[in-house]
Amino acid sequence: MPPADLLAPPAHPAPQPASAASSDPAARTPRAPRSGWQDPALLAIPAAALLLALWDTTPLDLLLAQRFSTGGGFPLRESWWLSKLLHDDVRRLAWAAATALVVGVWLPWGPLRRIDLPRRAELAVGLLLSLALVSAGKALSHTSCPWDLAQFGGAARYVSHWHWGLRDGGSGHCFPGGHASAGFAFLSLYFAWRDDAPRLARICLVAALLGGLALGAVQQLRGAHFLSHNLWTAWLCWTTCWAVDAVQRRWFGPARPPADANANADTGAPGVFTAAVSSPGRS
Repeated sequence: MPPADLLAPPAHPAPQPASAASSDPAARTPRAPRSGWQDPALLAIPAAALLLALWDTTPLDLLLAQRFSTGGGFPLRESWWLSKLLHDDVRRLAWAAATALVVGVWLPWGPLRRIDLPRRAELAVGLLLSLALVSAGKALSHTSCPWDLAQFGGAARYVSHWHWGLRDGGSGHCFPGGHASAGFAFLSLYFAWRDDAPRLARICLVAALLGGLALGAVQQLRGAHFLSHNLWTAWLCWTTCWAVDAVQRRWFGPARPPADANANADTGAPGVFTAAVSSPGRS
């Protein structure tokens, strides 16, 4: 008689619970590629640019600003609610949130644990780069704020922000809208989570858009910006976050095994970006 253990059916490892498998970002299925015109987020960039360019050919900016002005200025310019609470204090709050997200790249907390290191880095880079580009645009711009224009009690003349290099006689540095970027820059949350946590990504998308529009409206009421200034800020932040996401997918995403290396498909090798961050001394 053969030993009993030879007659027993082969043992199979117990299946891992789905909740345990999903809790490890490295164990999840790699994101499906979003390349070229297959990505709806990319399609939104030229479409929005075209609509905004059409808006800039109309007098709607001036007409809308006139709704908040008495002709001699903007009564709400020095409002405590707008200038102190919804401008200065909210800006500090936005920077505190951005700092917490940057720290979360290396010390993930809350929902940041649901995405891996490359996507957390993408989130932080997209956010900070959006803020930096908006600030750089303002520093280089000769476009003055509505409250500087003669139509609203100032001394400058209205000049389109597309007339680069042409000064309007005012202080300039007012395009695109800087305060609105404190909301729109957080569009990076949508791009970082849109594959691993779609519902959370949509919530972040709506919150960032509404936040940016609300903060932009604060500055419009005060006479600091035209509506187009804030809409172009939204476009710039969206484009920047999409570009950072595209670079992360193309160059720093999970490494793809060769076609003839199917035996190694389940090894869970880390992505190139993860290895680069984990070993900063490597060239």
